[in-house]
Amino acid sequence: MKKLTLLTILFIGLFACSSVKQKEEVDHKKQHPNIVFIYLDDLGYGDVGAYGAKALKTPNIDNLAHSGLRFTDGYSSSATCTPSRYALLTGAYPWRNKNAKILPGTAPLIIGTNQMTIPKMLKKAGYQTGIVGKWHLGLGDGNVDWNKKVTPGPNEVGFDYSYIMAATQDRVPTVYIKDGDVVGLDPNDPIEINYKQNFEGEPTAISHPELTTMKWHHGHNNSIVNGIPRIGFMKGGTSAKWSDVDMADHFLAQAQTYVKEHKKKPFFLYYAMQQPHVPRTPNPRFVGKSGLGPRGDVIVEADWMIGEFMKTLEEEGILENTLIVFSSDNGPVLNDGYYDDAEEKLGTHTPTAGLRGGKYSLFEAGTRVPFITYWKGKIMPNVSDALVCQMDLLPSLAQLVGVDVPSNDAQNLLATFLGTSDVGREELILEATSRTMFRQGDWVLIPPYKGPASLKKVNIEIGNAADFQLYNLKNDSKQEHNLASENKEKLQQILHDFVVLRGGDYSKTETYELR
Repeated sequence: MKKLTLLTILFIGLFACSSVKQKEEVDHKKQHPNIVFIYLDDLGYGDVGAYGAKALKTPNIDNLAHSGLRFTDGYSSSATCTPSRYALLTGAYPWRNKNAKILPGTAPLIIGTNQMTIPKMLKKAGYQTGIVGKWHLGLGDGNVDWNKKVTPGPNEVGFDYSYIMAATQDRVPTVYIKDGDVVGLDPNDPIEINYKQNFEGEPTAISHPELTTMKWHHGHNNSIVNGIPRIGFMKGGTSAKWSDVDMADHFLAQAQTYVKEHKKKPFFLYYAMQQPHVPRTPNPRFVGKSGLGPRGDVIVEADWMIGEFMKTLEEEGILENTLIVFSSDNGPVLNDGYYDDAEEKLGTHTPTAGLRGGKYSLFEAGTRVPFITYWKGKIMPNVSDALVCQMDLLPSLAQLVGVDVPSNDAQNLLATFLGTSDVGREELILEATSRTMFRQGDWVLIPPYKGPASLKKVNIEIGNAADFQLYNLKNDSKQEHNLASENKEKLQQILHDFVVLRGGDYSKTETYELR
């Protein structure tokens, strides 16, 4: 009888502990939603139906926008990819880091391993953290042996799990890397990478154009992989090379698997899609679906992938406890290195939605991007005109999960992202290829910069001019009227604030380097 009593007490104790643990997990889930970033590459403000696109159909992205909070004044930090991704993860202005620029596939990691990042912050709150897709923030120490574990990388700056491509789809190495190891690598066929000179005997788009199935326009004439000429030279690693037309499906499967395997505890997933960056290689089932050529087709493809990903969240029973942030790293570009009919088949579609400039540009279309927050049942469907930037997500999410982090450049706009406030930023410094401009209220100041006014190869105005440019976006969203000469008092006031925010001395403005 005593033995039975002891067993009974033990059972009750274990049951009580189990119940407490389950309750803690339930409470933990209620307090900490899953967080997913869906981040596209070169998607323009006007490439989404919810932002005005009519010739291009994006029903799944539109559903996020119409069921969540659509920002009309949301920005990436930069008009190119690497700096924007740096700011997104670190909450820091990329122009403060001289290495935060478009990187080759061999560049070293530019995020410090002791630097605060969103995944590091979320790990403090008990999150599991993962990245699937494009990285492009450097790997290793600048002298990477691709045949061994590549480190440091995403795993050293806060991600428990990483399944990435090193740089971009048009740059070598053209392989997937899982937690630092090249996937499917044959040790008897080692990888060699060089961005300065080719390996003896290896074909390029110049020496063997007959081997290419995609014609290069500018800058993409080095090693040929899957018939596509790339930036940089690569030798070996044949069994590890990715299939371009299957890349979207491949990353989707990895993202879905991550969700299924980590759904029992709060997770953060950075799902960094490769579309519509060049080379645009839609899976055959999406070819011709947009009527706008490969660029339109890969946007339709990306939209379908997002729809399938959302279905997975719903099927796994976690959609209502998942906060989703959707955006793009910078504005659009049509011809970015290949002849793929992006310009010829554009028709009535306007990727910039009428904004001036595009990728690489200091004008609005360079950094104003689709920006949506979605949390079923928590974020009410609405449209916000608040000025927000992607780098503000770090301190905002920190407040959401109860972690203290220094804000520095980023601002805590949690209430704005959740739709309970319409107050955004007052000021924001934006960047394009190391040149900076200043947004204050409705005003935009672009300092004088030397160099061409446009990049002829991509046919985009980039904002360079001999004199100051001052625009009021409330009355002139297309930036057609430079008010600098007729509103000198406003120009000087904004310039003063810009210089001070940049850390300069306004009394020495004439010699102050604004770049």
